[in-house]
Amino acid sequence: MEWKRGTVVRSLCGRDKESFLCVVTADEKYVFVCDGKARPLERAKRKNPKHIEKTPYMLTARDLQSNRAVKQALKKFPEA
Repeated sequence: MEWKRGTVVRSLCGRDKESFLCVVTADEKYVFVCDGKARPLERAKRKNPKHIEKTPYMLTARDLQSNRAVKQALKKFPEA
C-alpha cells in the first residue's frame, strides 16, 4: 500500500489508539505520522502500517506548513 504525505490515518494500537494522525513520510517498513501536538512534524512517530487505518481524507500542503496548522486540521475529526 502506498502512503502519501498528508493522508489522514487512524491509530489502531498504542498509546495514541483511536486518534487521528497525519502521514509525514513512509519507507519500506514504517509510516511516520504526526498530530501537531504530542507528535510534532519534527519528531514524527514511527508506526507499523498494520497498526493504522487509512481514511479517505487528505490534508493540503497548507495544512502541513506548521504544527499549529496540522493540529487545527485534525481537530475536525472526532475522537472515538
